Amino acid sequence: MDFSSFDLSALLPFIGVGFAAQLVDGALGMAFGVISNTLLVGVLGVPPALASQRVHLVECFTTATSGISHLLHGNVDKRLFFRLLIPGVTGGVLGAYVLTSLDAAVVKPFVLLYLSGIGIYLLYKGFAHEHEHREARHIAPLGLFGGFLDAAGGGGWGPVVTSNLLIQGADPRKVVGTVNAVEFFLTLAVSAAFIWHLGFADLAGATLGLLIGGLLAAPFGAWAAKHFNPKTMLVLVGVVLTATSLYGVYRAWL
Repeated sequence: MDFSSFDLSALLPFIGVGFAAQLVDGALGMAFGVISNTLLVGVLGVPPALASQRVHLVECFTTATSGISHLLHGNVDKRLFFRLLIPGVTGGVLGAYVLTSLDAAVVKPFVLLYLSGIGIYLLYKGFAHEHEHREARHIAPLGLFGGFLDAAGGGGWGPVVTSNLLIQGADPRKVVGTVNAVEFFLTLAVSAAFIWHLGFADLAGATLGLLIGGLLAAPFGAWAAKHFNPKTMLVLVGVVLTATSLYGVYRAWL
């Protein structure tokens, strides 16, 4: 790899994209892939397939940094972590296997509509009610579905798992931290074959910029998750989930 040819000024927009996407993802437990792909394709004009490849590779590194940061800030619930881990990874591997036979383009708009509804409900909860802590149930099926959708549908672990755990009444700070921590292992499992085939040559250029921005933002996202109060987090998650999901529906049905 020839590092002498790197142009830092050309990397700055991609560093900004990675930083913004990871800051939101680290604080709210979702949307790195959605925000990154939206900015890369819609703002910077990167071809969709190439944008997806770059984001997928970068997430292997950003989820590791984010997970460690959340652990250091005390945002990870160990019991919830292990209840999500095996079903999530299993779902991810299954999703990767059936990806070639599943028409994700048909399914994705309906999933996004569902997530939009969840986002609106979270906004209502955040503005109208105090958040009541309750122990979440149905963890294994939720992890299995979230992992499967993330692999087969091109994303969805954070929006599906985080939003559903919040609706059940789980502690927002612990939910965000734990979901981020599990996502590292999910991303590794789903991406292993892809990274083996791709190698590390694609770390040059735009992918390196995304990686730098994402790694820089990860500690700030974990700090924000620790200090936001539950009602604020419900509102922020609702806004991000609703906006990104509706935008995804709009693009899917263009």
